[in-house]
Amino acid sequence: MTPNPLIDLRAVQKYYGDYHALRGIDLTIHQGEFFSLLGPSGCGKTTLLRTIAGFEDVSSGVVMIDGKSMEGVPANHRPTNMVFQSYAIFPHLTVAQNVGFGLRKDPRSKADKDKAVVEALAMVGLAGYGDRAANALSGGQRQRVALARALILEPKVLLLDEPLSALDKKMREQMQHELRRLQRQVGITFILVTHDQEEALIMSDRIAVMFEGEIAQLADPQTLYRRPVSRRVAEFIGVMNFLPCEVTQGAGDAIEVNLPGLGHATLQPDQCPSGGVPGTGSVGVRPEAMSILFEGEAASGQIAQAEVVEVIYYGDMTYYEVRFDAVEAPVTISMKNIVGRPVLERGDKARVSWDARSLVLFC
Repeated sequence: MTPNPLIDLRAVQKYYGDYHALRGIDLTIHQGEFFSLLGPSGCGKTTLLRTIAGFEDVSSGVVMIDGKSMEGVPANHRPTNMVFQSYAIFPHLTVAQNVGFGLRKDPRSKADKDKAVVEALAMVGLAGYGDRAANALSGGQRQRVALARALILEPKVLLLDEPLSALDKKMREQMQHELRRLQRQVGITFILVTHDQEEALIMSDRIAVMFEGEIAQLADPQTLYRRPVSRRVAEFIGVMNFLPCEVTQGAGDAIEVNLPGLGHATLQPDQCPSGGVPGTGSVGVRPEAMSILFEGEAASGQIAQAEVVEVIYYGDMTYYEVRFDAVEAPVTISMKNIVGRPVLERGDKARVSWDARSLVLFC
């Protein structure tokens, strides 16, 4: 089934004086999609979100929501609602009064409004909290109140401006799963702004990675992680090792490369975003895509010899930094700590298994 486009941005430009904040953004976001705008501070992701919301006017270009141009349409008349980073909870009101604040001019009866508040609180896991003072809530509870207050107005699009950044690590991880569950439950489009790569990968159907006012790559999480289209995207998403290589053949459906210290590899076109031009370059490989072979373990790919130069133990995982012959920089390898598998020490020799299918070529 072809996804139904809900938001269309066409050649959107935004200037603040001489500063070019958004540089010709073309983007379609679908009905019922959990979409994330991901990038470092200052990349334009929050400006783009505020442009969709109507808090910022575009310098040029078109913003369409549900087939209608938003030119001249103020924020309070758009089918969107926003959850801000600060939550903007009124401390002098109860939880129920905060959630129902946007219904003040709604023509429904008081009984119907009260019912809507109760249902919204139940939706975010705060059933029975209506009479509680807002200033007595934890950070996670305040975030849920902000969500309920936004969803009670039944917007077509919920805009989330780094809503989890003020939470501690454990609560943040819990709320990531809760937000994803909530989005699937209500079925509306969520657009999240975040600088946290892991958060975007966990929650999103698709992710737009932004740098300097432009979209560098737009893809689903697996494609973004496994097949970044540039070294800059690869460096920003998770951890990736970069190894020097020489491209010996760049034509046709197979690209041949030599990797000092590892050997020869044949890559497919989808592993070579820059096309695989003969000459020097580098390949990227994720830490979990290489494996240290322990006694009795067979290789699933090619084997190279290395020396362990650093060991970082995390309990469930151990991260090794190993050095290959003819490779100056150490390479990070992550290994699951399963029962019976020893943890190596610095100076140990290691057999490393790797598979050419896990490599991405950057020329």
